[in-house]
Order: sequence, then C-alpha cells, then structure tokens
Amino acid sequence: MAELATLARPYANAVFDIAKGAGALDSWSRMLSLLGVVAADPSVNQILEAPDTPDEQKAFRLAGLCGDELDDRARKMIPVLARYKRLGLIGEIRDQFEELKAQDEKVLEVEVVSARPLSAEQEGEIRSALADRYQREVNMSSRVDEQLLGGAVIRAGDTVIDGSVRGKLDKLAETLQRT
Repeated sequence: MAELATLARPYANAVFDIAKGAGALDSWSRMLSLLGVVAADPSVNQILEAPDTPDEQKAFRLAGLCGDELDDRARKMIPVLARYKRLGLIGEIRDQFEELKAQDEKVLEVEVVSARPLSAEQEGEIRSALADRYQREVNMSSRVDEQLLGGAVIRAGDTVIDGSVRGKLDKLAETLQRT
C-alpha cells in the first residue's frame, strides 16, 4: 500500500499544481473521480492490466469511456500514465489529490463510526473539538456499527481515535497476553 502511495504522489502533486494554477480544483476533482470509477470497473481494469494490449490503446480506451467529461489536460495525462505503466494508480492519485485539495481548502474530512446514532448535540461537540484541535473546518459523516458495543471510532485525516468499547477490550486482551 505504501509503495502505491509513493508511486502516485508525484502525479497527484503535479495534477494538484495544475488544477490550483488554473483555478480548477473542483473540475479536476470530478474528472479524477470519474477516471477512478471507470478504471476500477472490473471489465475496464482487465483491459488496463492486459500485458498484450499496447499502452496507447489502453489510454485511448480509458479516455473514450470517459467521453466529454475530461478536458484536454486530463486527456493528455492518461497516455503519460499509460506510458509509465501507472494507470493502476488512478484511484490512489485521486485520493491523494483530494487530500491536497482538502488541506488547501482548510477542510478536514472526518468519519465517526459509533455503536448508536449520534445526537445533533454529540455531533456538534465532536465537530467543535476537532475544529479547535486541527484549526480547520470539519466536514463530518457518521455511521453506525453495532459491533462496537459502545463508544465511537473517529477517523480525522491520518489520525484514528478509538474510543470504542471493542477497541478498549482489544487493547486489554493484548496487554493481558503480553504478561
């Protein structure tokens, strides 16, 4: 996984610089999302991974499937990725681009997974605490996972805060096994 991130980073940074310079962050976000969805489709992925298909043909097919949703710069990026055998990185490039975009826009994407639905008050408290801690606007989504037993797991960027009962029990079991 880390290797994919390392390989994708220069492309994500280059695309981000191009998009920011053109004032087209949202447009590039949509184009990369579309490319990621199309490239992840099993039948398309099979074509992109086929060793006997020439790189130019892979790039042409991928761009063709996206139709008019891509601008000229995005269409020019696809053959570059194909030439260097990097079409499989499109999803990772998209993810890193979105992280760069969020950092630039001072927005922190947060996911809260809780044992029970959060009240509006709880959501507000979590949002406020994270906004204070990270000095960013917080874009929060939440979902319920009944297997947690109680508490919540908060994913804020690269940080995971595990305040779930299941997480605490797992830590306790790990500690007891060591002794």
